[in-house]
Amino acid sequence: RAHRRRAMAIARQVLCLSAFLALPLARAEPIRYSVAEEAESGSLVGKLAEDAGLTPPQLSARRARLLSEDGRQHLRLDRGSGRLLVAGRLDREELCAHSATCMLPFELLLSDPLQFFRVEVTLNDVNDHSPVFPEHLAFKIPETSEPGSRFPLERARDLDIGSNSIQAYRISPQNADFSVSYGSRSEDDKYLELVLEKPLDREEQAEMSFSVIAEDGGSPPRSGTTQVKIVILDANDNAPMFTKHVYIAKVLENMPEGSVILTVLATDQDAGINGDISYEITELSDSAFLIDPRTGQIKITNPLDFEEAETHELGVRATDGGGLSAICKVLVEVVDVNDNAPELAVSSFSSPLPENTVPGTVVALFTVRDRDSGANGKISCALDDQLFFSLRPAYKNYYELVTVSALDRERTARYVLGVTAADAGSPPLTSTHTFTVDISDVNDNAPVFNQTSYTMYVRENNAPTVFVGAVSAADADVGLNAKVTYSLAPVPAAERPSCSCISVNSENGHVFVLRPLDYERLRQSEVTVSASDAGSPPLRANVTVRLVVLDENDNAPLVLYPAQDGSAASSELVPVSAEPGYLVTKVVAVDADSGQNSWLSYHLLRATEPGLFSVAVQSGEVRLKRPVTERDSAKHKLLVLVRDNGKPPLSATAALSALLLKDFSDVRLPHGSPPTDEQGDSLTTYLIIALVFVSLLFLISSALFVARKVCKSKELKAAHVLSGAHNLHSGLADAAAAGTLPRAYCYEISLTTGSGNSEFQFLKPILPSLPAQHCATGQGPQEQEQDFPCVPVSTEDVTPDNAGTLSARHLNALTFN
Repeated sequence: RAHRRRAMAIARQVLCLSAFLALPLARAEPIRYSVAEEAESGSLVGKLAEDAGLTPPQLSARRARLLSEDGRQHLRLDRGSGRLLVAGRLDREELCAHSATCMLPFELLLSDPLQFFRVEVTLNDVNDHSPVFPEHLAFKIPETSEPGSRFPLERARDLDIGSNSIQAYRISPQNADFSVSYGSRSEDDKYLELVLEKPLDREEQAEMSFSVIAEDGGSPPRSGTTQVKIVILDANDNAPMFTKHVYIAKVLENMPEGSVILTVLATDQDAGINGDISYEITELSDSAFLIDPRTGQIKITNPLDFEEAETHELGVRATDGGGLSAICKVLVEVVDVNDNAPELAVSSFSSPLPENTVPGTVVALFTVRDRDSGANGKISCALDDQLFFSLRPAYKNYYELVTVSALDRERTARYVLGVTAADAGSPPLTSTHTFTVDISDVNDNAPVFNQTSYTMYVRENNAPTVFVGAVSAADADVGLNAKVTYSLAPVPAAERPSCSCISVNSENGHVFVLRPLDYERLRQSEVTVSASDAGSPPLRANVTVRLVVLDENDNAPLVLYPAQDGSAASSELVPVSAEPGYLVTKVVAVDADSGQNSWLSYHLLRATEPGLFSVAVQSGEVRLKRPVTERDSAKHKLLVLVRDNGKPPLSATAALSALLLKDFSDVRLPHGSPPTDEQGDSLTTYLIIALVFVSLLFLISSALFVARKVCKSKELKAAHVLSGAHNLHSGLADAAAAGTLPRAYCYEISLTTGSGNSEFQFLKPILPSLPAQHCATGQGPQEQEQDFPCVPVSTEDVTPDNAGTLSARHLNALTFN
């Protein structure tokens, strides 16, 4: 099987190579255009799509692009129209220097299938440079010079070519002594000379100056000017002469600075100072060289680079002591050495790759080039790791990086591939380019919760939207495939949820309770939370969340017995002979809460006689605390506090009454409704009126007050006669009929300053006291059902000897009024 796979791979490579070799044959001749230099960006060069036999939609569909050997994009392709346009500034002098023709070659690269078109754009010169002279020219000419003598001038330089280069020279202003002569001795040997037109006379004119103007053939023409100064000398009639008009030297580009590359030689037939020759390099020559003025040796002053300039042209002037000079040209040819490593330029690169990419997919297309020439410019490429990727030659110096086996992001999420390019120089130079290929994920992993189930707790009476916990799920994928969102799983129609008050945040999985809960109604609920990733199609997982409601102390105790519904409760009958510990009654209460919040305790909050009764803390049983005495009132009111064990505790009160009796044989006491708030307010009003009235009476007539007091004292003594203890019921009935009481009662009056309310209650009744409803207040329809009249009592009526005991006068008033 491996042998068969290898054979198929070799067959595919042979087919691809055949296709690539056949591509150039489809278009043997390149597509040629021409464009003027300095054309504006966006200028039309040609209709490339039409000339290549393509349509603009094909350019876009096949990802057409332009590739140049130097990697610079001077032109661009408009895929929409198929036109070739100028991409930036085109300077012919910068791109091609003094070459007669300037051509920009590049390839039009198409994909699906791979196809190349060779395109050549000729850059036409425009007259955008003026001729340039050295700043000043000076000559020393012997006066013995004959008319027709020629004095070489340094030519002006014009970067343009053809008709745009220098075409003519002239002198300005017109000079009768000199003229200019110019021309070419050969193709590469042009000259410019100053011609003497008539004999010179130093005594008549020792110096003269004029301008030499160089004009090119452009439209409009450009010109350059230099100033020429002539100094007339005596008796030097021979100028120096070089042994050659052109000197040629070949120099390795890595030759060190200071090396001598050439020696020029000039001779002069004159003798003495007129025969002494000095050498100099003209100002417009390359500054990478230096000449010895005495010996004529030319040395390198700056490093040479074959890739920047293959040749250098120098102008060397030889001048004798009499001022005569000669100029020769020196051509320096730079010899290439292997000093440039290969360069790799990426045309296209696809990253990330999906992990399900099929083998054979093109990941990158790149080209390699070496600026050296010959064997130093031949390049080979190699891939460091060929387990999952390999290199495949495409066309000329183009290579493709392709996959050779299946990829798995879970194993390796990123591949760092090194491509090494080496030339054939000695020693070879190499360069490495790194391709970082990221593997993108596909959605093949569902989210996984970090727990198999969740239990969360919330206290009842919670605030709306309270946070109770969070669920968390992780996805082994990355990106959107690992982005987990949470939601409540839909409940089947047959299953009705116990609570619809739970919500989950889709982003972070936080679980909230939307509304307040009541422990007494709902103690726990279960929902299913779903975690779904953002893949296509999405994958999901479910988990069960159980919400447990915790009880709070939000229910006060409820008194079941005695009933506290507002109706009159029957009094508990207690025999006077009962022993301490006698069970009077039992307060029964319940609490709807649970746990410690429902533990109840009972406390005696208030009683007519606090020392007579006790309440069991745990059971609520009301028992006699001590034996009953004769001074104890017959009627007792108790207020029992029922309190739970919550924090803070809640409580309720139970009001009950007890009637102390000696005989249980015939007890028929009417049960009226308890006094209302309006009756209590009336009692307070009566007390205030009584106080004011008594004060006024005291101020008006102290004599009448004394007499009345004596009268009342007598009546009080008569009222102190006690009836038989065994005739309680009959005595009460007689008192109700006659308007008198058989026994005296002591009252306590309590006034609260500023409250406007007063209370009076039985302190130490001699006989059993009766509830307030058994007194006639004289107000409303209840008067017919009540047993005894009640009168207002003030603090003025309390005897000073016994504060808390009424005087006889007021006791009579209670009895007879």
